[in-house]
Amino acid sequence: MCLAVPGRVLEIEERDGVRMASVDFGGVVKDVCLEYLPDLRVGEYAIVHVGFALQRLDEESARQTLALFEGLGLLEEEFGDAWEQAAREHEGEAQA
Repeated sequence: MCLAVPGRVLEIEERDGVRMASVDFGGVVKDVCLEYLPDLRVGEYAIVHVGFALQRLDEESARQTLALFEGLGLLEEEFGDAWEQAAREHEGEAQA
């Protein structure tokens, strides 16, 4: 599943002419392209989908959404180690 996940901008830099940011998604930090939100600043939140910041989001909404996703296990599904996740799923199938 591929979600649009809220994240907080930690750092912004330009790489090869593209505005990029390190974004924290509830403890997982990923690189994100900011070309669709050129005025986004460090400390602000945005909805991110497939590596692109798409929409600015207020902090409270971002925190609520991250807590909901975490409670549903969606953050691990979205950002977890794919090999570890596949091994757990295979283990579960073998036990069934």
